[in-house]
Amino acid sequence: MRHPTSDHAHPRGFATTRWSLVLAAGRGDAPEAGAALAALCEVYWYPLYAYVRRSGHPVEEARDLTQEFFARLLEKRYLRAADSERGRFRSFLLVAFKRFLARERDRAGTLRRGGGRRRLSLDFEQGESRFRLEPATDVTAETIYERRWALTLLERVMDRLRDDVERSGKRDEFDRLKVFLTGEAAAPRYREVADATGTTEGAVKVAVHRLRRRFREAVLAEIAQTVTRPEDVEEELRHLFEAIRARPS
Repeated sequence: MRHPTSDHAHPRGFATTRWSLVLAAGRGDAPEAGAALAALCEVYWYPLYAYVRRSGHPVEEARDLTQEFFARLLEKRYLRAADSERGRFRSFLLVAFKRFLARERDRAGTLRRGGGRRRLSLDFEQGESRFRLEPATDVTAETIYERRWALTLLERVMDRLRDDVERSGKRDEFDRLKVFLTGEAAAPRYREVADATGTTEGAVKVAVHRLRRRFREAVLAEIAQTVTRPEDVEEELRHLFEAIRARPS
């Protein structure tokens, strides 16, 4: 994956990001915080499920633990423990999950499920199918979590970018050029794409440049939703690409 350059200004409206709303709710109340937290959890539940599965928990137990953790999280039990000065949703989520697992282990593994609690609609069948495709190596549960966090974020960016392009009637162009965003070894040459589309090599280069710029902006905007300070965006960006490059051996 090509690393987006850092010359882009931070996304506007930073103070009203989802994670900022959630943290504010931990100190008081914000009507939008519940929806913001649920949206974050629905996106990033799979990295935690992969973490608990790689930690050795069987399928059914991993499902119960993941669902119960999010049920309690949505009740805001853990929000007061989040550090608003160094808050990153990725880090907060894993630390809170580890503490939750430790408490459940101390209770001899029995979950005290609340019948009336709000629960996320999580596709565990699809999640388990994804987990079975994870590398069968001795890579740690933490590494799996970090890598899945990074890939999940980029998948969201690609889906959003694809939808935006499709609305402008250029889906075919996106499908041809998206390979230039990932830096794959098998990426075609500009000339090959130009010949296939009946355009010029220069036109292809311009289209790729524009797509990369939109991709970079979308990545930064997505990251900004999960941190509390503008200066954290670039650091999370670096961490994201480090997590992707750390391929299991």
